[in-house]
Amino acid sequence: MTTESHTHPTPPLRVCIVGASGKLGQYMIDNALARGYEVTGVCRERSVAKLERFGDRIRILPGHTDDAEVIARAVDGCDGVLTVLAPWGTDDYASGTARAVLEHTRHGARLVFSCGWHITRDGKDRYTRKLRAFVAVFGFLARVARIADLDDQVRACRLIFDSDTSWTVVRGSDLEEGPAEGLPIWREHVGDPALADNLTRRIDFADFMVHALTDDALVRRAPAIVGCRTQSALAHAEPTSA
Repeated sequence: MTTESHTHPTPPLRVCIVGASGKLGQYMIDNALARGYEVTGVCRERSVAKLERFGDRIRILPGHTDDAEVIARAVDGCDGVLTVLAPWGTDDYASGTARAVLEHTRHGARLVFSCGWHITRDGKDRYTRKLRAFVAVFGFLARVARIADLDDQVRACRLIFDSDTSWTVVRGSDLEEGPAEGLPIWREHVGDPALADNLTRRIDFADFMVHALTDDALVRRAPAIVGCRTQSALAHAEPTSA
């Protein structure tokens, strides 16, 4: 006598992408859909048209990403939330977005945020003089012109680091367009020799963001990433076990 075994398929992850209409957001949508995830995207109403190519494959909620009511509706029932921490404007947009995601996503869901290398968690990152100068000059000019506020992105990340959620803050290098090269490598701190080339394909950055949703090694970590095919990454590749 044989006994039949019945397996029940695992339901797909339900994922919300906050800041879905930008280049990084759209790449994340592509990646999430390729993995079979159910996707909800949040973007400003004037940017909804940028997502038309996805048709009915995703659910779109128009609104500002720091609008708590919009975020609460978007993340309801989600297993993971991918958030682009854009520092645009001078009205605490990044920190408002982070606060809304932290407060309204269910406990236990995976939260993955994107930002730049200038964010530090423990002060142990080592920045080049060029990068420090760029952040200082761009940060000042952008704030004076009321275009962006890098300090608010810092405040947003402090909220995340201090939270008791299952967060990951992915700190990206300079970005370029181009075909995918593979999952970027990551290190704990900027200044690691493996990160020296300071360049990642934007499509691969998106891949790392989506990958982080299911990588437990990245929970409560702030990985600094660089393209896996850069010379610095190849020169300092970690040996693989036989």
